[in-house]
Amino acid sequence: MPQTGYVLSGLITAAIIFLGARFWAAPGAASVGFGIAGSPPSSTGFAAWLSVKGTRDIASGLFVILLMTNGSPRLLGEFMFVASLIAFADMVTVLRSRGNRALAFGMHGLTGLAIVATGACLVLGAK
Repeated sequence: MPQTGYVLSGLITAAIIFLGARFWAAPGAASVGFGIAGSPPSSTGFAAWLSVKGTRDIASGLFVILLMTNGSPRLLGEFMFVASLIAFADMVTVLRSRGNRALAFGMHGLTGLAIVATGACLVLGAK
């Protein structure tokens, strides 16, 4: 079961680093894809805030890589449980802004559940 957790952790990591890079490379498109209603039009200030978000996404992915290479499956799993709060908070943020409900539940909510399942594989499979 830990092997499954490590594979899922790697996939989640690749996705979050890709999304973080997208907020740097194409902030307007990334903003629309996030699902928040009424996102302001692209401006220098808004693009800068999106770069901040992108940096945090990339760093989150690097934390997972660090734990995958140096930590225990249990520690990685516990980290994943905590990290799932980011996806669930993103879901609530999109819903509170009256954003795209399909993106809120389908992307952010399901991502949160996938992260929880990954954490469970790692914690339950740890010795």
